[in-house]
Amino acid sequence: MKYLLLSISIILSGCQSTDLSKKSVTDENSIKQAPEFIASTAEINQALLADENIDIIHPVDDVAFSLKDNSLQNNNDVWHRIRGQLSFDIPENNRLVMQRNWYVKHPSYLDRVAKRAEPFMYYIVEELEKNNVPIELALLPIVESAFDPFAYSHGRASGMWQFVPGTGKRFGMKQNWWYDGRRDVIASTQGAIAYMKYLHKFFDGDWLLALAAYNSGEGRVQRAVRKNKKLGKKTDFWSLDLPKETRAYVPKLLALADIVKRPGHFNLSLYEIPNEEVISQVNIKSQLDLAKAASLAELSLTELQRLNPGFNRWSTDPDGPHRLLLPKHKIEHFEQGIAKLSKDERLAWQRYKIKNGDNLGYIANEFHTSIDLIRQVNGISGNQIRAGKHLLIPVAAESLDSYILSQDQRIAKKQARPQQGFKVSHIVVSGDNLWDIGQRYKVTGSKIAKWNGFAPRDTLKLGQKLVIWQKTTSENKRVTTTRINSVVEQAIMRNITYKVRRGDSFARIADKFNVRISDIERWNSLSRNKYLQPGQRLKLSVDVTNNI
Repeated sequence: MKYLLLSISIILSGCQSTDLSKKSVTDENSIKQAPEFIASTAEINQALLADENIDIIHPVDDVAFSLKDNSLQNNNDVWHRIRGQLSFDIPENNRLVMQRNWYVKHPSYLDRVAKRAEPFMYYIVEELEKNNVPIELALLPIVESAFDPFAYSHGRASGMWQFVPGTGKRFGMKQNWWYDGRRDVIASTQGAIAYMKYLHKFFDGDWLLALAAYNSGEGRVQRAVRKNKKLGKKTDFWSLDLPKETRAYVPKLLALADIVKRPGHFNLSLYEIPNEEVISQVNIKSQLDLAKAASLAELSLTELQRLNPGFNRWSTDPDGPHRLLLPKHKIEHFEQGIAKLSKDERLAWQRYKIKNGDNLGYIANEFHTSIDLIRQVNGISGNQIRAGKHLLIPVAAESLDSYILSQDQRIAKKQARPQQGFKVSHIVVSGDNLWDIGQRYKVTGSKIAKWNGFAPRDTLKLGQKLVIWQKTTSENKRVTTTRINSVVEQAIMRNITYKVRRGDSFARIADKFNVRISDIERWNSLSRNKYLQPGQRLKLSVDVTNNI
């Protein structure tokens, strides 16, 4: 067996997620709303701009895993295994050729996607074979998300297989504050297989129609089939009148299959992925802080989160799934370490004295945990708490900004990305909705959603902070207050010294002063991997109008 090395590289050059095709909204009879195609490369945006209505969804770190010695050559890698089982016909029509030509002209994109797929591809292939479904489906996450488990579309589709919430739940993907099974590699892969088998049966064994329905919903495809029948036309995929994005969707998958089948014909060399299990599930039995798990596995926290993208917060879900994916060569050391942990050592704890006016929601928000977990730990059945009493609160073992792939940190990074114009901070109050907010600031709701890393149909939450960008005009070059819950900002920079308080973290200070964590590190020659100490003084360059 090859020596397995897990290395992670984060490209900080501003790669952004793009959707390569604007999907139509699925009809009410469809199980899965059509996701938007997302890839993490700006060159796709440029290359297809002439043909597609492209919208940047949110930035994601282009993180690639390498689990093999790249100096070794292996003709029996996963691509070889897939190649031997490809079964779909590849027609030489313009729709397919156009998609194939794009992939052939962008080998660096194929390499990046393959590196992302490397930890997971063996598992996916194994599951496809067990379920006796076409091996071509192993390539579907490339079309759906460029194998980015953190991809999130404006249609509310999430994960490498791009499930919307309703379809995810229907096919077994649990979703709550702690965990989203649509991003969990195991749960989403099992769900995708189940959904594709359902669609295959629905369309009487036609896999191309099943694929089209995975993109835009079976109701839409079924109506197209019925229409052609009435007109006496053929009812195969290539003959149907389908939306533009669906007409391109299936050719994308077939184009990838053709490239995998004969890469030499296109003068391509595919990035090798070992045809062996490089990651495996570990039963952790109960809730575990991800930072502690990473330490026990001798991984960085980011490496662990990248392998286990289903967990939204700083720990696993208290109610499960109680499993982690880890590199196989790290599992023995991890299991030895976790066996020595007592129940109380799995999480960090803080004793909190209840103050007048406190409620469970406020306390849970302050400590970045859930009300249910506080209730469970402290034996509370309702919402009544008494000032002067103490609560035991489970808290993150590391500073929150260390969990850089948690949901909060990914949103914060998105909101910190500069745009044209000047910035408005809006705090959501009772009665707010995206349309009204957009009207107030004269921007579209979809743009507000994009700037803040969520989908236009996501529910706004009371107290949620939204970043909104406005065009600069002569009338708004001064600071004005539009409402008590919103502030228009004109940049006025000041250098200040900030004294670190108890409970402060890099993330909390960055959020408080609306600066980047990387800037705090640079200004003070510090690393986010080290704890801040109460009383420590930090130099900050702050936009004073942004911190009124």
